Amino acid sequence: MAFLSALLLVLAFLVGSLPLGHWLLRRLGVDSRVNNAYNLGVENVLRRVGPGPAAAGAGLDAAKGFLAVLMASALGSPEVCVLAGLAAYLGHLNPPRFVYGQTPPRGRGNLVLLGVLAGLSVTGLSLWLTVLPVVVYAAVLGYWGYASGATLLGLLAFAALVAVSPLGIPAKLGALGLLVAAGWRFKENLGRMMDGTEPRSLGDVPVAGKRADQVVTAFMIHPMTLENFWQSRRFAWMKPLVDRGVISEASVRRMAENLRPMKVGELHGIKTNEGKEIRCYLLSSPLLPDVFRDQPDLATRRAIEGARLAQELGAEVFGLGAFWSVVGNKGVDVQAAVPDLTITNGGAYTSGTIKAAIPGILEHFQAAGRDLRQATAGIVGANGVVAFGIARTIAPQVGKVIMIGRDMERLERTANTLRRAAKDTEIVTTTSYDTLKEADLIFSATSDPNPVIFPEHVKPGTWIFDEGRPADAHESVLEVPGVRLIPGGVVRPPGGMTSNIDLQFGEGAVPACLAETLIIAATGEHHRKSLGPQTLTENINFFVEQAERLGFEVVD
Repeated sequence: MAFLSALLLVLAFLVGSLPLGHWLLRRLGVDSRVNNAYNLGVENVLRRVGPGPAAAGAGLDAAKGFLAVLMASALGSPEVCVLAGLAAYLGHLNPPRFVYGQTPPRGRGNLVLLGVLAGLSVTGLSLWLTVLPVVVYAAVLGYWGYASGATLLGLLAFAALVAVSPLGIPAKLGALGLLVAAGWRFKENLGRMMDGTEPRSLGDVPVAGKRADQVVTAFMIHPMTLENFWQSRRFAWMKPLVDRGVISEASVRRMAENLRPMKVGELHGIKTNEGKEIRCYLLSSPLLPDVFRDQPDLATRRAIEGARLAQELGAEVFGLGAFWSVVGNKGVDVQAAVPDLTITNGGAYTSGTIKAAIPGILEHFQAAGRDLRQATAGIVGANGVVAFGIARTIAPQVGKVIMIGRDMERLERTANTLRRAAKDTEIVTTTSYDTLKEADLIFSATSDPNPVIFPEHVKPGTWIFDEGRPADAHESVLEVPGVRLIPGGVVRPPGGMTSNIDLQFGEGAVPACLAETLIIAATGEHHRKSLGPQTLTENINFFVEQAERLGFEVVD
């Protein structure tokens, strides 16, 4: 008896793992587990292929749970039937790769659970045990709209009813196992419900296929400080505990390093001058800036996981923001790992916004009575592509350029390029920030997680154009008389954008690297993506031109 029970449970697991609905939809030319702009399994299929195929796929998934329970009923034990239902559900959530190969990500298994309850009802279990959880599910879904929350409450009702029923311990453990398995599977959905970013299941369901007037993108962010970490409501409850010393900051940091990428927000209201709506999901693996420096392999792994999540959410373009933009050889390794998704580090339009902003800055500098030809400009982070682009733009217009970077050999090579292009300008290379004291203008674009420019580096009256994210110039530089601090790379998308997450760029504004992600999706020019250390001049010009056409504005 025990051997037969174990064998039936294994068979139930294997039946549950069969991707029947997925196979059916594949025959129709649809991958039901990706390109899911709403992150809802059944509604996603309904949107993409229509009611007929969606109902057929749903029926096949439900049949798995029903068949698994029906097979177990041959032993005449209701306890084994409940355990078989659990086995089928676990098989659906965790298909064995050694049997089926590289299977796609699974849905949440609601139809399998429905099949399990249907099977239990026909194999002799009381209708109160099987029908009441479905009633709870339907009532909660109708009132609340969240399928994941409704499923958990329905399973909670089932576990509670089984717990007070005459059924034996195995059945009680099986019912509890279903609740725990669903809770673990829905943990990300629960987090999004707390953040207010989980879509409601009973919202508008458009006709099959993608909307012609909408494109979907995703963008990877991370907290710059521990304070940013509390923006998400799913983590905000921890802040009072950290403030009181109940939880240490070190433990929060360790937890953050172990969290896979998640959807934390969405940008709403972006609409180009041509009427195209751009939907942008904000994804985050909450690594703090020092982790990118100290654990680059971990950061690259999380970026790849973020790209795969973006693909599952239906994104056409995935942007790497802040320190994500430098991981994996500036996105090259991430693109190689997820080849079917367009990935960009945003470097081209970031350079483009600087190119657009610099003439205005220099014009205002001269209008303030400053002699540009006699001025000294400091370029911080000159080993980087963006900072070198700045140096190349301003070198012919000033008397002296001080290039500051970490690699003197590379600095000298780039300086020689500038010297050939701007023969009347003195070009100096150094690794010392003390030389900034000579500068009348400072342009900074580093990837350093901490400020690098402080009051001791700045003389009175200096203008600082800070492209760094996080900021390269410490706010205390404003205490130096006459210093003007100008943030760079800030763009306002068209259409009146709103967000549930404060991106730290001001209301309705985004960083240029995010704007590049949006522009690629809106234009369909996916080959313009920015990857690696090189940025083509033609791509910089493309983004500047297209941004103006679509309605993006550089914030001065």
